[in-house]
Amino acid sequence: MKAEDIRDMDDAEVEARLRELKEEHFKLRFTSSMMEVENNALIGQVRRDIARLKTIQRERQLAQQA
Repeated sequence: MKAEDIRDMDDAEVEARLRELKEEHFKLRFTSSMMEVENNALIGQVRRDIARLKTIQRERQLAQQA
């Protein structure tokens, strides 16, 4: 997921996608602890997507305050 794609979303879509990714991250960590994850790089990718979403949210909050 790219930052430009996230910026095209509205706030509700960003919130929904963030919830989905957090749930996916939890599931991946759980399966990783049981040594069942086939692609370990996927965990890092999900974490980066979560960080991108949170960054865009914060940018929007700061823009509203200014």
